[in-house]
Amino acid sequence: QKGHEIVVLAPEVSLYIKPSKNFVMKMYPVPFTQEELDHTFWRMSGIVFEEGSFLERFLKVYERLKSISAISSSTCSHLLYNKELVRYLEESKFDAVFTDPILPCGQILAEHLSISSVVFLQQIPCGLEFEGTQCPNPPSYVPRLFTDLTDHMNFFQRVKNLIFEIPNYFLCDFVFQPYAKLASEFLQRDVTVPDLLRQASIWLMKLDFVLHYPRPLMPNMIMIGGVNCAHKKLSQ
Repeated sequence: QKGHEIVVLAPEVSLYIKPSKNFVMKMYPVPFTQEELDHTFWRMSGIVFEEGSFLERFLKVYERLKSISAISSSTCSHLLYNKELVRYLEESKFDAVFTDPILPCGQILAEHLSISSVVFLQQIPCGLEFEGTQCPNPPSYVPRLFTDLTDHMNFFQRVKNLIFEIPNYFLCDFVFQPYAKLASEFLQRDVTVPDLLRQASIWLMKLDFVLHYPRPLMPNMIMIGGVNCAHKKLSQ
């Protein structure tokens, strides 16, 4: 609407991305069906509403993240090695890549094209957004996933928060390692996922201190909480 040319890259099988008159759509083939994708993601989202011990929930997350990781890394691989599409991107001389870094494929493309990236997210598993922005993330202040803690903790709650941080290293290893390998092969140099995330120019955070706990921010992190909320009239 403001005169910018936008090209959206999307797999032929996706959850929500549909063609629009506001942008050019470029699609690429992937080796899975819509039914397989829907089943994998809806099983994962159901974990949020399940109860159980930390270990039970961790094992469920671990198992289902493996399925999502396999689909996501396959999608990324089929994009990066689509020679015709990548050649089109190289020749088009874009100004920036706009991407959700939970799947760092957009970051790999931005690095390949040597252009800036704007990332749009709420959070990344394992707190990688803190590492990518070099933002403080003290366990005495920032609650970890599944702890049910607030930003006001006593000593024993801080110890619990620190313990809950440990499994993140195992989750991140198998979820993001395929991307590090893929990026290293595609860019032809050793690259880690934090390396890719550190190249992001602007972080648009779908957070709001009214709804979320206070946490440290860096200068290139911009709060845009509520951006996904529909404006509806409330009934009496």
